[in-house]
Amino acid sequence: MSTYADFHRRSIDDREGFWAEQAGLIHWETPFTQVLDYSKPPFVRWFVGGRTNLCYNAVDRHLATQADKAALIFVSTETNEEITYTFAQLDREVQRMAAIMVAQGVGRGDRVLLYLPMIPQAAFAMLACARIGAIHSVVFGGFASHSLASRIEDATPKLIVSADGGSRGGKVVPYKPLLDEGIRLSAHKPGKVLMIDRGLTKFDRVEGRDVDYAQLREKHLDAKVPVTWLESNEISYTLYTSGTTGKPKGVQRDVGGYAVALAASIKHIFCGNAGETYFSTSDIGWVVGHSYIIYGPLIAGMATIMYEGTPVRPDAGILWHLVEKYKVTVMFSAPTAIRVLKKQDPAFLTKYDTSSLRALFLAGEPLDEPTARWISEGLGRPIVDNYWQTETGWPILSVAHGVEKTPTRFGSPGMPMYGYDVRLLHEATGEEVGANEKGVVAIMPPLPPGCLQTVWGDDKRFVSTYFSSVPGKVAYSTFDWGIRDNDGYYFILGRTDDVINVAGHRLGTREIEESISSHNAVAEVAVIGVADQLKGQVAVAFAVLKDASRAADPADRMKLEGEMMATVDKQLGAVARPSRVHFVTLLPKTRSGKVLRRSLQAICEGRDPGDLTTIEDPSALDQVKTALAGK
Repeated sequence: MSTYADFHRRSIDDREGFWAEQAGLIHWETPFTQVLDYSKPPFVRWFVGGRTNLCYNAVDRHLATQADKAALIFVSTETNEEITYTFAQLDREVQRMAAIMVAQGVGRGDRVLLYLPMIPQAAFAMLACARIGAIHSVVFGGFASHSLASRIEDATPKLIVSADGGSRGGKVVPYKPLLDEGIRLSAHKPGKVLMIDRGLTKFDRVEGRDVDYAQLREKHLDAKVPVTWLESNEISYTLYTSGTTGKPKGVQRDVGGYAVALAASIKHIFCGNAGETYFSTSDIGWVVGHSYIIYGPLIAGMATIMYEGTPVRPDAGILWHLVEKYKVTVMFSAPTAIRVLKKQDPAFLTKYDTSSLRALFLAGEPLDEPTARWISEGLGRPIVDNYWQTETGWPILSVAHGVEKTPTRFGSPGMPMYGYDVRLLHEATGEEVGANEKGVVAIMPPLPPGCLQTVWGDDKRFVSTYFSSVPGKVAYSTFDWGIRDNDGYYFILGRTDDVINVAGHRLGTREIEESISSHNAVAEVAVIGVADQLKGQVAVAFAVLKDASRAADPADRMKLEGEMMATVDKQLGAVARPSRVHFVTLLPKTRSGKVLRRSLQAICEGRDPGDLTTIEDPSALDQVKTALAGK
């Protein structure tokens, strides 16, 4: 293909031919007989009849050529550990873990729930499940018992793998009491619980149920567990994501389509090569951790860094220190992490040699232009935004520099990636909107390889949630607002359910946040819509300043607030001006870095803030309440 536009067009016009070529990037034990089966819309099956295995593609396939090359690099600034596993060593550990699972009665199609911190055994367990054909369901380590119970009940695991605890910011987080309570609350009880004792905290063992990983590993040191070859459309894993109802959705993913999608994305989007090092700062409890800590880099024959720690411990240079030490070529992080670093000494950005870094990819939430510009100028490396979801498994919007060196644009995650037929649709009519007009970001099916097959155990919910909200069309809704400029670059404006309706004017919170963020005093900001008797809703902002002391004096605070309102006035118009800008030293966030906007809104409206089991620091909400009280 001469241009990316041609490449993308072919992926839509000739799906079968295009994806048959991409399928050559992985190993197939049995060739597929049909590339695409879309006989039951909106359900899709890819590479029908082909048999493959994620673990084989991630580990075994590389043993002949790079057995002694680094595969998994574990770094913990919490416990001061650094361990590098070669592909040969990773293979041995995965086989041992697989043998332990088989000995506990786990087999093809059985569910294994992983409730683990960022430790090597988490990678071993995911790959071991893939090897034997078990379905893993990773739950973010530290989730509260009630949330954990709902996932245990829905996944009905035969085995749970957990640890005594994790650590964050130097503080130990005990997992076992949370797990025991989660199991108690769940109607489903696992047969066994495999415990990894890190020596961080004491815990009680349940007789007859809990088994010790270290002891069982000794028993299976020389184990050889054959690969279970799976038909492409068998289930690889489920991963829970929040829904509009109280019940989380189990995103269900296949084997073959996922492997092909990840292999293609490393080549075309991330531009990674075998023998290089990939560093994602995410957690295995999230989809980025699945796709770009474990499976994607390893399938491509890259070393992958698994990091337990924060971006500022022991100091704000730790991420760049690791880039220098392990000659990272591809790095993936979140805008939140960069905003955290924005409050630190910028000298850390140039302290280490980051010349090996081909690009820094950022995703997980909208990347505002001021933050993108700050890290780009400070680091001196290309910044590539990308937009996707747990449901899609790999980027929907980005730039594919492996195909063509398309320029990036600050504030935009790019353009549709190959395989995605992205449209902007009018929320009321379902018709396509024009350039620079706001619409719902939607994907016309069939969804490309790697995307969710369905919702675990609930096909009806899959259809009703994702394919029923666009009037007159069967289209996958991302539930995000977006616009497309005249050159085809997309800009994400926020969730459709986060839109503020001010006196009939629909405003995306992202637009207001980006405007306030452009003020040079602001490190981070969250904007929500709050009920107002006169206008329906008004915007309220909560801002974190680079220098918190500036908000200590009431006169300075009022001056700053006025400047920020004037900035919004100037950039977006008076209708978008927030009614208040409150100053706090931290925003309420989940441990994965998502701002708890619904909880913020509830507090502003005097309602119950809802489920706060995933909150990083509860004192953030106290600050919000104090700010609202005018203290």
